[in-house]
Amino acid sequence: MSTPKAIGFAGGGPFYTELKARAREHVSDPHHARRAQRRLYVKSGVMVSWAGASWALLMFVASGWWQAALLTLSLGLALAGIGFNVTHDANHGSYSNRRWLNRTMRWSLDLIGASSYVWRVKHNVVHHTYTNIAGADGDIEQLPFLRLAPDQKRRWFHRWQHVYAWPLYGFFAIKWQILGDVTQLLVGHVEGTDLPWPRGRELAGFWLGKVAFLTWAIGLPLLFHPAWQVGLAFIGTSFVLAFTLAVTFQLAHAVDAAEFSSVDEMAGAERKEWARHQVETTVDFAPGNPVLAWYMGGLNFQIEHHLFPRVCHTNYPALAPLVREVCANYGVRYRVHRTLSQALASHVRWLRSMGAPARIDMAAAAG
Repeated sequence: MSTPKAIGFAGGGPFYTELKARAREHVSDPHHARRAQRRLYVKSGVMVSWAGASWALLMFVASGWWQAALLTLSLGLALAGIGFNVTHDANHGSYSNRRWLNRTMRWSLDLIGASSYVWRVKHNVVHHTYTNIAGADGDIEQLPFLRLAPDQKRRWFHRWQHVYAWPLYGFFAIKWQILGDVTQLLVGHVEGTDLPWPRGRELAGFWLGKVAFLTWAIGLPLLFHPAWQVGLAFIGTSFVLAFTLAVTFQLAHAVDAAEFSSVDEMAGAERKEWARHQVETTVDFAPGNPVLAWYMGGLNFQIEHHLFPRVCHTNYPALAPLVREVCANYGVRYRVHRTLSQALASHVRWLRSMGAPARIDMAAAAG
C-alpha cells in the first residue's frame, strides 16, 4: 500500500484564489473582525463558567441521584462546549491574533483530559490534509469497531454498526484521558505521519495537563465522595463529552453526501486541487440553526472551517454564502444538510451502507 507521503495536491488555482480573496475581504473589515473576536471571548467565558459551576454544584451541592445525573450531563456538555469554542480555535491558531494567547488557550484541551500536542498532529495535520482518505485520515480510521470508508476492511459485526456506534461514541474520551495519548506517542505515528515524542514546554504541558485533569476529575472528588460515586460521575461526564464531540464531527464527514477515497487511489490519480478536495469531502449541516452554531463553535459549518481553519469560527455563518457562490461559479459540489435530523439520518444511512454485506454479482459468479 502507498503511504500518505505519496499523496500530493495541486496548490493554488483560481478556485482557491477567489475563495481566499472573498474571505479576506470579509474578515479584514475592522467592524466584522472586532465583532467576531468579541463574540468568541464572550462564549469562552460562558463555557468556562458553565463548566466550573456544574463541577462545583456536583461536588458540593448535589444531594440526590437525579441532581447528580443532571449535573453530570451539564458538566459533560459544558466541557464539550469548551472543546468546540475554545480548544478547537486555539489549536488552529484562530482564537486570537496573539500567539501567546493561542498557546495558553490550547492547554484547555489538556485540562479536559486529552493532549493538545497529539491533537494538533492528528487533527490539524493528518485530518485537515488527508480528509476522508482511507489509510491516511486518522479520524475515519476507527477499525476494527467501525467501518467508515469503502476501502476499509469489512467485518461481520459491522452490519450492526449503525446500532452499536452510538454508545461506542461515548467511550472515546475515556480512551484519550487514560491511555490513548500515551499509546499514540509510544507508537510514534498517526496513519503514517510522524508523531515525535514532545520536548521542553510541550512535554511539561503534556504531563502537567494529565495531572491537573486527574486532580479535578478524580483526586479532589475522592476527598468528599465515595469511590463508586466518583467513578459513576467520571464515566458519565466523559461519556457525554465524547458522544457530543464524536457525533458532531461524524455528521460533517461520515455521511452519504461526502466523498471518500484511499491512499492508493489518490497516489495513482492526477493531482486534485486541495480546496476542491476539502469541499467535496465535507458537508455542512443545520446552517440556519443559531443555537447549534453558537454551541458547536461553528463546526456545523465544516466546509468553511476546512477551507479557512485559521479564521475565527464566529465568522463562518457569514462566510458560508460566499463559499457557496464561489463553488457554484467553479462547478464545485457544495453539499449541506439543512437540518440536524437530515444529517443524523445521512450518518445512519452511511453506517448501514458501510456495514452491509457485499453484494455478489450472481451473473458474474456463474460466468
